[in-house]
Amino acid sequence: MKSLSEIETTSKRATRAAGFSWGISEEVGKCIRLLELFGLPGIKNLNNYFKNKELNNFENLKLIDKDNKPQKKAFCPINLGVNFIDQIRTLEKFNRCVFKNIAYPVLFLPFLSRSSEIIGKKIFFNFDNNEFLLNFNISVYSNFNSKQYPSIAENVQIDFLDNKDNFNEEEWKNLYRLSEQTFVEETESLKQGAAGAGLTDND
Repeated sequence: MKSLSEIETTSKRATRAAGFSWGISEEVGKCIRLLELFGLPGIKNLNNYFKNKELNNFENLKLIDKDNKPQKKAFCPINLGVNFIDQIRTLEKFNRCVFKNIAYPVLFLPFLSRSSEIIGKKIFFNFDNNEFLLNFNISVYSNFNSKQYPSIAENVQIDFLDNKDNFNEEEWKNLYRLSEQTFVEETESLKQGAAGAGLTDND
């Protein structure tokens, strides 16, 4: 079994050999490592992307807006991902971004996962009714059941989710009242033994 370090290094070098800058190649290496860590087919999709990159002439999108459509071909997932991270502070203000036709969407997914960590919000990624919830670059939840990821995501929606508790106020109060049973009433002896409470200055 290949180590995550091997996966990252080889993916980075292969991306550079495919014509990308070293800076972008490093980002791709991190993302493929992340996909494989999450059990998603990063290496497989990166190989397929490189095989079809020149033939399909995927489009780059420099400035991302709320609604994004390519001119002719599908968007390149790598350039789109790098620009998404670079513009994430602006994009989160939209609350939602939509795209038409992103090539190899699974390669775009780790850029979204890393963006979730940057802004401290969960990101909901939906393409063609396949749902992914990205949790601060820690985990990915999905309803995707097929082993074969599509080469083109035709309709893509990205939502930036506000942080909310998964419990109501009454549930919190009940738990807090129970926790109060562990509180120790402060006594004079506890005060004397507390850190920094000594009367002697040893300096």
